[in-house]
Amino acid sequence: MRRVLLGIVLAAFVVTGIATADRLTWLLETFWIVLAVPLLLATWRRFPLTTLLCCLLAVHALILIYGGMYTYARTPLGNWVRDALDLSRNPYDRLGHFAQGFVPAILVRELLVRLSPLRGSRWLAPLVVCACLAFSSFFEMLEWWGSLIGGSATDDFLATQGDKWDTQWDMFLAGIGAITALLTLSRVHDRQLAALPEPRPTPAT
Repeated sequence: MRRVLLGIVLAAFVVTGIATADRLTWLLETFWIVLAVPLLLATWRRFPLTTLLCCLLAVHALILIYGGMYTYARTPLGNWVRDALDLSRNPYDRLGHFAQGFVPAILVRELLVRLSPLRGSRWLAPLVVCACLAFSSFFEMLEWWGSLIGGSATDDFLATQGDKWDTQWDMFLAGIGAITALLTLSRVHDRQLAALPEPRPTPAT
């Protein structure tokens, strides 16, 4: 399953990298995949992840890749939803920021449960949501810094579509995504965590 997911993500990454009309936006949107895949491969033997988290990471990667290929403001899927619901803007970036909270919530939860004393603690869920909101805020600052450096060339990366409250909406949806993930997936996640082996210690050098 995990190899299939990795193959799908890598295939989509290569194909969209070739087909995209805006290489800069594609690179900015898929930068996290370039970082994450080698890291996961390097740590997999001593720290394998749950199947649930692997599936979520793969879906999130595909959301980023699709948005990077077309830019978030021009995705055909988002245009279809806009027209079907008579919206004023392409809503695909809203989905992307919801996922930016939903998927990292399970990632942070898995790391805290396995690597900290928070397993079973009532502080686990609030800290997971806080971590996701902090990451969303940091991502918004990255977009800001990118716009300062790249100027108008990064407009498609920002994807504000003229909405002056876009940054606030992005962070709000990330928070909603994190809360939704915890409410719907925590029990399934706990069962899969219980079936995992303990993390292997790093060999001494």
